[in-house]
Amino acid sequence: MIFTATADGWLDIGDRRVRAALGPAGVRPAAEKREGDLASPAGVWPIREVFYRPDRGPPPATEFRVHALTEDDGWCDDPADAQYNRHVTLPYPASAEQLWRDDHLYDIVVVLGHNDDPPVAGLGSAIFLHLAKPDYAPTHGCVAVAREDLEALLALARPGDAVEIRA
Repeated sequence: MIFTATADGWLDIGDRRVRAALGPAGVRPAAEKREGDLASPAGVWPIREVFYRPDRGPPPATEFRVHALTEDDGWCDDPADAQYNRHVTLPYPASAEQLWRDDHLYDIVVVLGHNDDPPVAGLGSAIFLHLAKPDYAPTHGCVAVAREDLEALLALARPGDAVEIRA
């Protein structure tokens, strides 16, 4: 199954359409995506795995690999580093985003297979499906939805399914 997110702020989950936030720079072709450009990459991105905050709820019901986050979980966003666009342990010697956040956005994080097989330096990292801010403010390039919508998607999704980001 393909779950389609559109630049106008919607995500299709089966027969339902739910509100979604994407990057403020819009949706760009993946070949034009650059680290830090605040754009969401157009394309079909396989669902890889799921992380969640165990102190903020149980693991989501899903057939994907689920990992409980810890305070030292990070994601490398330094194009010059060998671990670019990979999960890392903090503190990390290169630039890395902290996955354990206070703002609830990463209480559930779905890793999408953008620029990961293998990662190409500078073409974008940490493209996730995660929780949206209450006002659906833009992300830094990810797709974000309400918690109940993300949980519904994960319950429906099966290995081999993907999220499409479309202009």
